[in-house]
Amino acid sequence: MPTSRGTHGNGRRSVMELTVIVLITALLFAWALVSARLQQADLTAPIVFTAVGAALAWSGLVSGPSPLASITPVVEVTLVWVLFSDAARLPLQQLRRDVSRYVRLLGVGLPLTIVFGWALAAWFFPQFGFWLALLVGAALAPTDAALGIPVVTNPAVPSRIRQLITVESGLNDGIATPVVMLAIAGAAAAAGLESAEGPGSAAMELLIGAGVGAAAGAAGGWLLQLARRRGTATEDFAGIGVLALSLLSYSAALAVGGNGFVAAFCAGLAFGTCAGERGPAELAFVEQMSGLVSLLVWLAFGAITVPIMLEHSLPLTIAYAVLSLTVVRMLPVALASIGAGLDRKTVLFVGWFGPRGLASLVFALLALEALGPVSDQAVAVIAATVLLSVLAHGFSAAPLAARYGRAAAAAGPEPGGPVPVSPAPARGLSRMHIHPPHFRSKRSRP
Repeated sequence: MPTSRGTHGNGRRSVMELTVIVLITALLFAWALVSARLQQADLTAPIVFTAVGAALAWSGLVSGPSPLASITPVVEVTLVWVLFSDAARLPLQQLRRDVSRYVRLLGVGLPLTIVFGWALAAWFFPQFGFWLALLVGAALAPTDAALGIPVVTNPAVPSRIRQLITVESGLNDGIATPVVMLAIAGAAAAAGLESAEGPGSAAMELLIGAGVGAAAGAAGGWLLQLARRRGTATEDFAGIGVLALSLLSYSAALAVGGNGFVAAFCAGLAFGTCAGERGPAELAFVEQMSGLVSLLVWLAFGAITVPIMLEHSLPLTIAYAVLSLTVVRMLPVALASIGAGLDRKTVLFVGWFGPRGLASLVFALLALEALGPVSDQAVAVIAATVLLSVLAHGFSAAPLAARYGRAAAAAGPEPGGPVPVSPAPARGLSRMHIHPPHFRSKRSRP
C-alpha cells in the first residue's frame, strides 16, 4: 500500500503521484459535469486541460520532461486510435463526386504545406539542420477538425465545405505520419544517438507497416461483417473487438519490424472499406477511448511541452507559429484550389480552418521521447503553434462559421445540393454545441 511505502524512502514521491492522479481524475469528472457551460464561453477541452497541465508543472507536482516515460505509452496508443478511427470513419466510396477537391488538398496542398513549413523552419532556425526542420514542417501539416467542431457541424456552412474540411483532417495526419517518422529517424542518426537506424531503415519499416496494417484491417473488417451475418457476434462486444483490432494492427507491425502508426492508419482505411454498413457505428468505442486518452495527452502537453516552449520562447518561435497558421497553411490551400470551383471567401475559410491539434502535439511528444534535448527547440516551435491554434481557432470557429454561413446563404442554394457529412471526431471533446439563435440546433461541438 502507498502508506507502507511512505515509511521508507519513496513516501513523499508516492504521495505526490497519488495527488496528481486524484487531481486528474477529479478534473475528468468535473469536466463531464460543467463542460457545456464552459464551452458556451468557448473554453474547449484542449484549452482547459492544457492550462491545468501547465499549472501542475508550475506547482511542482510534475517537473520538466520527467513524466514523459510514463506518458509515452498513452501518447502512442492515442495516435494509434486516432489514425485508425480517422481513416475508418470516412466513407471513401461516397466521396467520389468531389474527389478532385480532396485530391487537391491532400495531394497538392498537404505536400506544399510540409515543404513550406520545412523551408521556413530551415530559414528561421538554421541550427535545426535538414531533419529537425522537416520534423517541424511535417508535424504541423496535419489539421484537426475536432478543434473546429462549430465549423463542421454548423448547418449554415455548406455541406460540401464541411465535408471537405472533415475529410482533409481525417486523412492528412496519416499521410504526414511517414514523413514525421522519417524526420525523427534522420534527426536521431544526425545527432549520433544510440539505436538510431537512419531514414533508410525507417522507410522500410513504413512499407512493412503499411502492408501489415492493410492486411489486418481488411481481414478484421471482413471477419466482423461475416460474424454479423451469421449472428455469432454480439453488438455489445463488437466495439471492443474493433478497439482490439486497431491495437492488433499496431503490435503486429512492430513484431515483424514495421511501423505501427502507419499500420494503424492503413488498417483503418482497409477496415472502413471491408466492414460494411455497420462499420462506422462500431468505431464509437474506439473514438470514446481515444477521446479519454486524448485529454491526458493535452494534460501532458501543458505539463511537459509548455514549459519547454516558455524556456525557448524566442521571437522567432512566435513568428513561426503565426506564419504556420496563416501563410504556410493558407497559401498551399489557395494554390491547390486553383480550378476547383471555389470562390475567394471559401478558399480563405478553408485555409484558415486548418487548426493544429492532437496529431501535431503527439508527434512533438514522440520526438521529445526519441530525441531528448536535441529536439527541445523544435518541440518548442510545434508547441507554440499548437497552443496558438487552440486559442485562435477555438475562439474564432463559431463566429466565423456563422459569418461564412450567412454569406453562403446569400449566394444562393448549394450547387449540386447538400451531401451527407461524415461526423467529426470527438477526441475527448464534448459534443454539445450552442449555436447562434438564428440556426440553433442539437448538433455537437467540442
